[in-house]
Amino acid sequence: MKNVVVDLALAKEHGLSAEEFARVKEILGRDPSITELGIFSVMWSEHCSYKSSRVHLRRFPTSGPRVLQGPGENAGVVDIGDGWAVAFKMESHNHPSFIEPYQGAATGVGGILRDVFTMGARPILAMDSLRFGAIDHPKTKYLLGGVVGGIAGYGNAFGVPTAGGETVFDAAYNGNILVNAFALGLLRADKIFRAQAAGVGNPVMYVGARTGRDGIHGATMASAEFDEKSEEKRPTVQVGDPFTEKLLMEACMELFQTDCVVAIQDMGAAGLTSSSVEMAGRGGMGIELELDRVPMREEGMTPYEIMLSESQERMLLVAKAGREDEVRKIFQKWDLEVAVIGRLTDTGRIVVKQGGKSFVDMPVLPVSDKAPVYDRPQKAIPPKPPVDPNSVPVPKDLNETYRKMLGDPNLASKKWIYRQYDHMVRTNTLTRPGDGDAAVLRIKGTKKLIAASTDCNGRYCALDPFVGGAGAVAEAARNVSTSGATPLAITDCLNFGNPERPEIMWQFARAVDGIAEACHELETPVVSGNVSLYNETDGVAIHPTPTVGMVGLLEDPAPDSRLGAMAFESEGDAIFLVGKGEPQLGGSEYLAFVHGRMEGPAPRVDFEMEKKAGACVREAMKSGLARSAHDLSDGGFAVALAECALVHDPKPIGAKVKIDAGARGDVALFGESHGRYIVSTRAADAAKLEALATKTGAPISRIGTVGGDRIVIEGLVDVSVTELHAAWTKFPAW
Repeated sequence: MKNVVVDLALAKEHGLSAEEFARVKEILGRDPSITELGIFSVMWSEHCSYKSSRVHLRRFPTSGPRVLQGPGENAGVVDIGDGWAVAFKMESHNHPSFIEPYQGAATGVGGILRDVFTMGARPILAMDSLRFGAIDHPKTKYLLGGVVGGIAGYGNAFGVPTAGGETVFDAAYNGNILVNAFALGLLRADKIFRAQAAGVGNPVMYVGARTGRDGIHGATMASAEFDEKSEEKRPTVQVGDPFTEKLLMEACMELFQTDCVVAIQDMGAAGLTSSSVEMAGRGGMGIELELDRVPMREEGMTPYEIMLSESQERMLLVAKAGREDEVRKIFQKWDLEVAVIGRLTDTGRIVVKQGGKSFVDMPVLPVSDKAPVYDRPQKAIPPKPPVDPNSVPVPKDLNETYRKMLGDPNLASKKWIYRQYDHMVRTNTLTRPGDGDAAVLRIKGTKKLIAASTDCNGRYCALDPFVGGAGAVAEAARNVSTSGATPLAITDCLNFGNPERPEIMWQFARAVDGIAEACHELETPVVSGNVSLYNETDGVAIHPTPTVGMVGLLEDPAPDSRLGAMAFESEGDAIFLVGKGEPQLGGSEYLAFVHGRMEGPAPRVDFEMEKKAGACVREAMKSGLARSAHDLSDGGFAVALAECALVHDPKPIGAKVKIDAGARGDVALFGESHGRYIVSTRAADAAKLEALATKTGAPISRIGTVGGDRIVIEGLVDVSVTELHAAWTKFPAW
């Protein structure tokens, strides 16, 4: 990149506006070098700086009695007692996965795992939240195959169970899929490692894989809309190596047993640039880097390429002076690259040299912490008119509609996806994918269990982003509660379109407010997360999709408790409906799938009901009183009932129930609301469950009995479980 003229045109190519480029020149007091321009462009990108979202994210509750580390580090950390803690986070890899689905998804998993073990936590759980276009869209099969293959290929090889998640198909994602990756790790509460540099003269050390040219401009690519040329951006997608990552994790775990480490950070988005600048900025330090010392796998790399490369499986750490050899021996033992590439200074500046020549010399803080913050204009989107029930025909054959609903790609069994993931590696998984609403893992050597779930209904958010955001938190909390676990905290991944469009910015702000209100009400602070904007192609945005990852804690459950089980257990068990919510057509999967309409209003959350019903279900599951629990969500009562019956092992089991059909049987069956669970118990324990519900204030009604080979909802449907199972398991249709 010799003799490159750094001007406004080049700055715009790097994603900087005219005002931002002028600010760069003002900060430097001169024109930037090409490497300095590259550093500003990635650090001031939406992906790294959150310049359009930061003003709104401040409204999240981020503290609580269990929060040990909130937003601002590689992952959030929550205390689970007895000296233990969990670190967790969720991030997006949407744009890379659309361009190159296998590597995009694989490196998304790799990146989130590094975020967790950088904190000193050994990863014990991975989950995902995936959105694809319509099932019959020409690219869906290719994209889904690549993404699922990438998640499986990386997670399985690394050795972390992928034990939960969700997959949704909707035409709103035809031009921009979503790949959100979640990871959780276990650590001692007094051994948290952070990315805050300290100590003038302390060495800056590079560890892990060598640096190549892959991933350059990955952060800026993730901060722009797609167009018809987007697939030409494959060189900006990183290439992952899970086996190297496994070695890197083990080396870091060994290193953390020493006291050599001052600070450590993953080289994720923006690579060496973000890790060096952010560590120095958090500590108020200066940093000098000698790029000749960086381990490289390609010849002739320029400072620009080295600083912006997003090659995977790399970390940057600050060690205590004089302890370099200890660090070196550990990483050499694990057959990884290790080199001292710089040192900390008291200048507050980042200086980057190669071949004895300085290519970067500028203040750290304006790059790391002083990116522009925009309070962008907002424009409310008028609500769609409410559903006119008279315009929605009642199906003539509700039995056939029942079968059709269970064949809906969004409601049908996802076993054909999750069977590709190793969900039992490390042998901690107690609730397998498909068996419950949340992943449940034990903490070996303790009586503690962790439950986790990822959730969001993009359709609800498109109809009302506030209600949809609150609903994502509430549903995630219900899913965790069905395992008997108490919801503790959330991470999030906020996926939206172009924030420069006022209506998109309004959607974002309203969704943030909905999440914030739900987190306040349910006492589940936000401890980490990610914002992914510009998820649109040719001006067509995705549904607003603020995905929530909820983590819960279950301590000392009864020996006979069926943790997280949604399946009915035995013939003759009593079936109850716990909680209350008026089923409605607005925003429902039934209205969308059967009638091809997306109309509102979306179901609102009654937080008092959520608290009471959740408390009842948690105690019933923890004590072993309840034999199964399943929350009602997409598809309403009838679909939830079928799921409880169809996942029964070794073969489906029937049920006979009676519910209030109301004015319309289809709404009673398939209408949606928050705040409801299907719970089963032994017939002899029915009175005990009713007494528990009275104690917690949760509405409860006994609605039927487990047994037989048919699902009968009196006066509405009567279908054999064999027929329903065939419809539920027929995908993929390719």
